[in-house]
Amino acid sequence: MGGVLIGFAIIAFVILVGWLLARARVVSQDDRLVLNKVAFFAASPALLFTVLASSDISVLFSGVLLVALVSFVAVAAIYALVARLLFTKDVGRIAIGASTSGYSNVNNIGLPVAVYVIGDAQFVGPMIMLQLLVLAPVLLGILDVVRAGKASFWGIVTQPLRNPILIASVLGAVVSATGLEIPDPVLAPLEILGGAAVPLMLLAFGISLGGDRPLSPGTGRKEVLLATALKSFAAPAIAFVLARYAFDLSDELVYACTIMGALPTAQNMYQYALRYETGQVVARDVVLLTTILSLPVMLLIAFVLRG
Repeated sequence: MGGVLIGFAIIAFVILVGWLLARARVVSQDDRLVLNKVAFFAASPALLFTVLASSDISVLFSGVLLVALVSFVAVAAIYALVARLLFTKDVGRIAIGASTSGYSNVNNIGLPVAVYVIGDAQFVGPMIMLQLLVLAPVLLGILDVVRAGKASFWGIVTQPLRNPILIASVLGAVVSATGLEIPDPVLAPLEILGGAAVPLMLLAFGISLGGDRPLSPGTGRKEVLLATALKSFAAPAIAFVLARYAFDLSDELVYACTIMGALPTAQNMYQYALRYETGQVVARDVVLLTTILSLPVMLLIAFVLRG
């Protein structure tokens, strides 16, 4: 459990630095947009390409990944239905909220959780690929289409193909599938650039906390609470039921699926919301609240399933 605490502490520290910079007026709220653009158009694509290029695509078809996929679809569908009926008809905002209900922080929290709580790091790579190759493209495709508005049919259809994150993900998957060797002079600068992605996202997130307080009136509190409840409590519960009863996985895999389902919402959601200018505060608050709740939820799961 010490590794999990260290992982949370690292993330909290970088977010705190961003918040302090905003509070000290070293940076403004507009500056977070610059950090986000650098992350979205340069650092994140480099990171995703290097991660996927060295991964095994075949692991996407394991039982654990099916549990993760069905769990995501379930909580996202619940959120979309409730939000559409009670909160908003904005498709982009609903898409962001639904994704925050299920898209997990596998990169930062997932690795120490897999190593120190589950005892096996093999679950991280497959979940990263599931989110990058399936879930993120669907979300970004929806946001691209919504943003395109009255653009031509061809413009709407090809809009996702001009997204740097999707392009990098597809190229990385192609490299992995074909076994192509990337020369070190090409890979090394991409690894350096990709290493800046997470810090940039966390700093931008911390700067945003220097603006409106979390759960402020008029910022979509009900949407935040719904997404937080689904991500923190419903997602791991659904993962447990699916793993135990629907897919009949072993006790070890049931435990792994449930723990991974309790991961907090990824900072990517705030990055995407900021980039597409929809649901920014909702995404920010859900990331914050689920990160706070995830540790006690994981401790409870470990106690119940491992004793």
